[in-house]
Amino acid sequence: MWRPSERIRYAPAPGRWPTAAQAAASHLFSPVTVGPITLRARTWVPAMVPWRARADGLVSPEILSWYQRFAQGRPGALVVEATGIRDVPSGPLLRIGDDHFVPGLRDLVSAVREASGGETRLFIQLIDFLSIRRRPDPQRYLAEFLQLTDRHRAACPLPGADEAQVRGWLAGLDAEALATVLTPREREALEFGARERVTDLEAAHIRELPQALPELFARAAGRAQEAGFDGVELHFAHAYTMASFLSRTNTRADGYGGSLEGRLRLPLEVYRAVRAAVGAQFVVGCRYLAEECIPGGSDAQDAAAAGAAFARAGLDFLSLSRGGKFDDARQPKVGEAAYPYTGRSGYECMPSYYSDARGPFGRNLEATARVRAAVRATGCTTPVVAAGGLHGFGQAEQVLRDGIADIAGFARQALADPDWFRKVLSGRGAEVRLCLYTNYCEALDQRHRQVTCELWDREGLDEPGVALSSDGKRRLLPPAWD
Repeated sequence: MWRPSERIRYAPAPGRWPTAAQAAASHLFSPVTVGPITLRARTWVPAMVPWRARADGLVSPEILSWYQRFAQGRPGALVVEATGIRDVPSGPLLRIGDDHFVPGLRDLVSAVREASGGETRLFIQLIDFLSIRRRPDPQRYLAEFLQLTDRHRAACPLPGADEAQVRGWLAGLDAEALATVLTPREREALEFGARERVTDLEAAHIRELPQALPELFARAAGRAQEAGFDGVELHFAHAYTMASFLSRTNTRADGYGGSLEGRLRLPLEVYRAVRAAVGAQFVVGCRYLAEECIPGGSDAQDAAAAGAAFARAGLDFLSLSRGGKFDDARQPKVGEAAYPYTGRSGYECMPSYYSDARGPFGRNLEATARVRAAVRATGCTTPVVAAGGLHGFGQAEQVLRDGIADIAGFARQALADPDWFRKVLSGRGAEVRLCLYTNYCEALDQRHRQVTCELWDREGLDEPGVALSSDGKRRLLPPAWD
């Protein structure tokens, strides 16, 4: 992952923990209305992908155990990981693109309800993503994958060369000479792996995304409702399809790009289709970026305008994230795919304990406050969820008290200690297992390995009934807290 040049080392600073009485009287543990429902507390666990689903996208026993463990901490809301709205192979990631996924998801809802005593509201994040391929072996790319064009044939100095000869000539060029023959997208496919973009209008399936996606999202939301979730979170963030439509880098000229109005068009059409499918008594919110953190990308001003539009349209909550784009990702190794959290924008999404003078905690709060202010200026009371390095009670309480946001999201901190919420509410905050922000978990995610936390994954490996990772070296769940 990209690292800032300053390399200042930070430690978590949770401040003083409240007594049980102080916690009970706080903003953080007060109820909040989210559309048609009420959360018992303003505590929120954002979606995190744990790489525990079955290879066919179905709910596994490991998935059930994972979310049960978070639910035991009794946050106000828990968001299930990014779940694909198409029934296409995507590894051990949850899917919801067909009715046969509903029974497993219904089991997941029941598991969370039971583990939280009915206190935790459960949402599921719905995602669409475009194709991205692994970085190929250069010789194989030139011999098989590159689609030869007249440009390549014209550049070849061999008179009347056939396809094999042209490919052989290309394979013999050094990197500098090859760069003059290949187009920028061909070079990208060679050096990073081919990646589809929403601006690839020459491809029919990309051109037709605005016609296909509203119905796909709506059907997925209907399945989530059938499974018993309290609502859905539309994934409009990071490196994926809907975020790409929202981005300033979206230059589509078909009415679904260019201006802010054009870039908002498909997200709003998706929302309206979902709302029509599930009705007013089912929560529909979204997660999107307060800032993209890439050259030429969307900034906080864009996010504020988008937030106002989403609120006016009727979304029930807005959850703000940051960065996490493919645009500045590091070059992957041959045989691996680019990972959208390895560049500067990825660092902004998940800053580590080595940071710049700004530090790793609360980097997204200033932009989040701008979004909330824009939403309130429309007269809407849509709750805004803040996240990014929140780990202490005082820090979260100030976010709410100062009107930066209405709900505090704890992602890596909840992974480090799912019982944060129970411990703090009971006046035992000093027992919280504090996240160190080393991004150990993120490194596992990058390698598509089962995500765990270094603070607990080697503890009590020999205890009876402890489930271990596929390599047998780590426990899959944090130890229970009494």
